[in-house]
Amino acid sequence: MSFSSDFLQEAKKIIDSLPESKLEGMAQKLCEVRSRGGRLFILGVGGSAASASHAANDFRKICGIEAYAPTDNVAELTARTNDEGWPTVFAEYLKVSRLGANDAVLVFSVGGGSLEKNVSLNLVRALELARTARSTILGVVGRDGGHTARVADACVIIPAVNPDRVTPHTEAFHGVVWHLLVSHPLLKASPTMWESVK
Repeated sequence: MSFSSDFLQEAKKIIDSLPESKLEGMAQKLCEVRSRGGRLFILGVGGSAASASHAANDFRKICGIEAYAPTDNVAELTARTNDEGWPTVFAEYLKVSRLGANDAVLVFSVGGGSLEKNVSLNLVRALELARTARSTILGVVGRDGGHTARVADACVIIPAVNPDRVTPHTEAFHGVVWHLLVSHPLLKASPTMWESVK
């Protein structure tokens, strides 16, 4: 078998293993956030930051949810990194945004953050703040989900079907999950362009 065949077979296994009840639960939580006028803050680092930016657009444009990706504000992100340190960049952004109980934080991550392993502490600190603010916490993560999976109200863990390819599969399926969500009848409020062109 070729590498391409292996990779695609792994992707099929992931699709077959995705927890439908968790996906439906996440759609319901996001519907509740929109109904109460809450905002959605989408956090990600590296490739997951790019996913966060794209998803913020989709949740705003397709679902009518006020959504933000803090990494889109590169000036604030780099100023905070320089002046205050990387571990607090998201928490401090959320403090200025007055994160509250009506709002939600959605994490895209491979590992979900870990205080014990000293990885993605910016996600850990942001989620600590979100818990204190009683915000809804959502996640799409890989491996065991780390800190995100432990504290989330709804979390989809992308199954690790091959330990050598956890990162590419998890980051690829971030897109699958958020596109499922913005297409979900509970959330979709506006037509997408190519489906509306006759």
